[in-house]
Amino acid sequence: MILFQNQELGIRTLEPADAVLLEKWLTNPVVLEYYEGRDRPHDQALVHRHFYDEMDATTRCVILYDSIAIGYIQFYEIDEDEKEEYGYGDSNGKIFGMDQFIGEPAYWNRGIGSRLIKDTVQYLIHHHGATIIVMDPQAWNARAIRVYEKSGFVKIKLLPKHELHEGEYRDCWLIEYNVNGREYNN
Repeated sequence: MILFQNQELGIRTLEPADAVLLEKWLTNPVVLEYYEGRDRPHDQALVHRHFYDEMDATTRCVILYDSIAIGYIQFYEIDEDEKEEYGYGDSNGKIFGMDQFIGEPAYWNRGIGSRLIKDTVQYLIHHHGATIIVMDPQAWNARAIRVYEKSGFVKIKLLPKHELHEGEYRDCWLIEYNVNGREYNN
């Protein structure tokens, strides 16, 4: 099912046949360097465990560009534990998290990621009532962080040793897009 389509860019819900695409993308070392890690290639069994077998409220989607599947995006309302960890324990609004990657490197550096982030943020605000959207990119991934900042996200706090990537725990930035604005002290 198409969730949104804005000119040539859109997203649709993940389908069983997409497992082949996920395996292709997540065995490519160039993609794995930024998403999951080169030490964690996904065979079909891992793709199914990671993307299909988890019964949670995550919306899993394929990114389409000119009707071609080029990547993956997911979003979810963050749970109470994450709200506490990220410092949103007293927040009343709907807080969503999102993660994404473009799995076809030929589509990198073309502005598609920026458009994807902006369109998905607007979709979450207008269709899910999101008031805050958060992500936690690894601190070393300057390219991704630039894309997110161009899309209106702001660094909130450093999350030391937050994510296991290629055999070591890496620092991440908690970044947010806040619909109502916020005073930032960074």
